[in-house]
Amino acid sequence: MYSFMNDYSEGAHPRILELLTKSNYEQNTGYGEDLHSEKAKNYIKKHLKNENVDIHFIPGGTQTNLLVISSFLRPYQCVIAAETGHINVHETGAIEATGHKVVTVPSKDGKVTPAAIEQVLNYHSDEHMVQPKMVYISNSTELGTIYKKEELTAIHQMCKSKGLLLFLDGARIGSALTCQQNDLELSDIADSVDVFYIGGTKNGALLGEALVICNKELKEDFRYLIKNRGALMAKGFAAGIQFEALFQDNLFFELGIHANEMANKIAFVLKDCGYSFYAQPCTNQLFPIIPNNLLEKLSKEFLFSIQTKIDDQNTVIRFVTSWATTLESVDALTNFFIKNSK
Repeated sequence: MYSFMNDYSEGAHPRILELLTKSNYEQNTGYGEDLHSEKAKNYIKKHLKNENVDIHFIPGGTQTNLLVISSFLRPYQCVIAAETGHINVHETGAIEATGHKVVTVPSKDGKVTPAAIEQVLNYHSDEHMVQPKMVYISNSTELGTIYKKEELTAIHQMCKSKGLLLFLDGARIGSALTCQQNDLELSDIADSVDVFYIGGTKNGALLGEALVICNKELKEDFRYLIKNRGALMAKGFAAGIQFEALFQDNLFFELGIHANEMANKIAFVLKDCGYSFYAQPCTNQLFPIIPNNLLEKLSKEFLFSIQTKIDDQNTVIRFVTSWATTLESVDALTNFFIKNSK
């Protein structure tokens, strides 16, 4: 059975494993202060075209989101997110457990807009309500869509004018930056947000995210905050080695390209077979609308997730491709739909 359930089912890219094996018997300094982590940070800074950022390696995405939001907000402050945002839907109340409310805005395509931010600010007008202080966005979003440069710039300008922090969740930034519709570079993101992270877990690493703090006012004592939240790994070099392998050349981007190419092949065939999509195909997450009478047959051959029911006859499902998705699995899936086309 072929799996299109997620993009973190496989282990790690061979070049990452090779570097981990090569350095396995080295004795490294702990807690991310080793030479491999320093190399990785320097490689990332070159891609960012910015030497003034601080970079920290955190085990996972939810922990990174929790760490950032709980560290940079006062007790009475909240974070604005799309209603589909990961911090609102798929983190088991982790943000609220730190004492910070997630205020959501409607979003058909998974994206936050300046107008939606403005509405939240206008409504939260006094000290009897939580005070909006941060905007959380994801690139790519939970619906596989991306922010174009014009959109990110508009949100950045809104946040700057209103004194809001802008935090970008980059769990799938590898796919976002390498899709055909993208017009952003890593350096553009570093110039437009206060803090963001580069996801390794969903783009070829065994685990780990590279948290990038761009706003100098947020940098002080951050290692204390990492330790306080249980995210300061003793074997921090294990994450550093992986990001060293990902960024010493263009491997990180090559893996994103592969995942997108596999998704594009699936999307092309689905469209050709007459299927429509809940969100416009863009990155490595696809959300086709499938007749309910086909779901049982599909589930006997492939693993996927259910997104939402459209009506009594149709359901939105999610296919996700990864850096390791094979042509064999893509051909099997597309042949299934060709045989069962409308």
